Amino acid sequence: MPLFISSIASGSNGNCYYIGNECEAILVDAGISCRETEKRMTRLGLSMKRVKAIFVSHEHSDHIKGLSVLANKYQLPVFLTEGTRRSCKLAIPERLLHPLADLEAIRIGELVVTSFRKFHDAADPHSFIIQQGEHTVGVFTDIGRVCERVTDFFRRCDAAFLETNYDEDMLMRGRYPFFLKNRIRGGLGHLSNTEALELFLNHRSDRLNHIFLSHLSRDNNDPELVAGLFDGHRGDTEVIVAGRYAETPVYGVGAPTIIPYSLFTQTVAVGHGS
Repeated sequence: MPLFISSIASGSNGNCYYIGNECEAILVDAGISCRETEKRMTRLGLSMKRVKAIFVSHEHSDHIKGLSVLANKYQLPVFLTEGTRRSCKLAIPERLLHPLADLEAIRIGELVVTSFRKFHDAADPHSFIIQQGEHTVGVFTDIGRVCERVTDFFRRCDAAFLETNYDEDMLMRGRYPFFLKNRIRGGLGHLSNTEALELFLNHRSDRLNHIFLSHLSRDNNDPELVAGLFDGHRGDTEVIVAGRYAETPVYGVGAPTIIPYSLFTQTVAVGHGS
């Protein structure tokens, strides 16, 4: 059974990632409005009825802005760490809030979601891998530096949303104040294009079929620049830039060809199958 994945939104204006099969799905983060999430998913032919849970990486507004409305409207369980919960002001009933622990594996139907702590300037930030059978999808954004856990989980992935937040030269020559530049590149901020590329080159699996370049800075990066950087080294991996203002197509993990599928109202883009 294939996994279907899409970036619904990716960037400092909002983040939301969809991973699911024909029966159930999860969202990682809900950083754009409920209405905009619904609109983008509808354009893809994705149904909110299949979303069974939301997993929250951390409390920054670009990851939780639409969370309360979305969870309440669809009565979705929300998984988040105690530190993240304390740092959020969520108008969500207690019965919908579920604790999330480091390295905990949570089953949502056929999906198994494992959280792991990461370096980022938030209360208790976590990233996730989502597994179904032999296939694994990773969500690796808002990462201050590449640690052993990141490399270990990245090696397992058939597809990954990987942060490529900034180009070093653009950041240092740009308009940001020096303290903010240091925050971004100081080990608790974000991954640069170069750091992400090094992870990709040194630790990708032979099974890595899709890499979504994610959480690009509006001011300190350029989609064509970072796509070109990865394209030169991609091999059999399809490189997709996850945009700030629009969703990506839906890609299939574990399906060998482009297929029309009953889950969608349009053809699913699959690319290389594993």
